[in-house]
Amino acid sequence: MVDPELVTAADLKLMQGLAQHVTASRPELVNSDAAFGELAWNWGRRHAGEGAHGPRRLWFSGGELVAWGWLWPPRQARLDNGSVKEIPDAYLSYQVRPDHAGLVDEVIAWYDSTAAGTERRVAPSATDGFALERWAAHGYGTDPESLGDTGSWTQLNMRDLAEVEQPALPDGFRFRTADEAGAEAAVRAHVDAWSPSTYTAESYRGVRQAPGYRSDLHVLVEAPDGTMASSTIVWLDEVNRIAQFEPVGTHPAYRRQGLGRAMLLHGMHLAREAGATRMAVVCLGAPGHPGARGLYYGVGFRMFTRDAPLVKPAG
Repeated sequence: MVDPELVTAADLKLMQGLAQHVTASRPELVNSDAAFGELAWNWGRRHAGEGAHGPRRLWFSGGELVAWGWLWPPRQARLDNGSVKEIPDAYLSYQVRPDHAGLVDEVIAWYDSTAAGTERRVAPSATDGFALERWAAHGYGTDPESLGDTGSWTQLNMRDLAEVEQPALPDGFRFRTADEAGAEAAVRAHVDAWSPSTYTAESYRGVRQAPGYRSDLHVLVEAPDGTMASSTIVWLDEVNRIAQFEPVGTHPAYRRQGLGRAMLLHGMHLAREAGATRMAVVCLGAPGHPGARGLYYGVGFRMFTRDAPLVKPAG
């Protein structure tokens, strides 16, 4: 076990390595926020953009990483519209290798001691029955707010890349890479799609430093007036030949024109050319959030697994 400190790029590579191991052996047990691409995106954008790069703890066996916990403490997040978002509770991202499942108790104990006095949230895989039992034994229960019609639980969607439809953009639109568009345009594309957002030029620099980032797999759609109307990043897990979209967004003024669909299809072709045989993407799963799910289902994705949001009161 390694003492808690902030996650470094070297740590992130180890954590991604564990994600690759679990994906290869028990893919249904990969927590959605602990997937290869999700880890890279969260590390890149958050360690710079939100200034809340929380502590982590790593567990090793025989020199190999077999479990980790990454805590996001209560914090304030400054948004691009000048407002400040209060995040009053703690959240834990974690992963345990299936053949060391019992370590989940140590992960929970570390979380409870490090985040004592705050409300604590966590979202293990809904298929991980052993972990769910252990979280319950430590006082964690189903989070009714997250499971409501407009709740925040997420699902991991998958599809194969054997056959991918050709993308079709409206006249005057074209695909660009992040290098072609430039840093300022790449940042603006994300902020426009997700405003109010914490994303900044500093966040983007962090993302570019994340292990696995490739500017040729950072795709944008440019409108005839030069606006970057849509954007996504493809993260390639070369070990398992799985690529993941994260994030995916379209400027509000350019929605419902087929840009997101075309961009996803284009991204899947790029991923396949890079060696991927399967594609993944995470989205909100509650009934009140049909937009992204409908987009992904429309290009062949289907739910593979989902998370089970849990909460423990402050104390």
